[in-house]
Amino acid sequence: MRASAVLSCAILLIACAKKEQKAADTTAAAPPAAAPAPAPAPAPAATLSLADLAGKWTAKTLPENSDSVLVTSTITATADTTGWTIALPKRPVMPLHISVSGDSILYSTGAYESVLRKGVQVSTTGVLHKQGDKLVGINLGHYKVAGGDSVRRFRMELTKQP
Repeated sequence: MRASAVLSCAILLIACAKKEQKAADTTAAAPPAAAPAPAPAPAPAATLSLADLAGKWTAKTLPENSDSVLVTSTITATADTTGWTIALPKRPVMPLHISVSGDSILYSTGAYESVLRKGVQVSTTGVLHKQGDKLVGINLGHYKVAGGDSVRRFRMELTKQP
């Protein structure tokens, strides 16, 4: 009886070993799977042409969540990054520092007395994008107040003057 049990185990081991070997051979013979094609690279953002933007623009500053115009100013744009200015109501004309990054115009001003908060100094930073025949974007006002810096976010809409 013992001999038949040992013989049965040996046959079972041999049978299993042959199946595993066949499976391993079959897998090894299969061609490698093709790698998925890489996704196409996104198209680079179009660079704005400052020459196309040169001229005078009427700029409206609006609250983030309202269409009420808080301040109307005039921005004079040049064909390069120098010479841009902003004229706010009852304020001297100020330089507007700009740079272009792809489809965005990044801008900033130095400190000046706020039009919205009498006697408070403010400096601004923002970004504009061309949208149809307008420039639109966000303006951040950094107010110098007791105890630190207070920031307020506005929407900007610029329309080119004829």
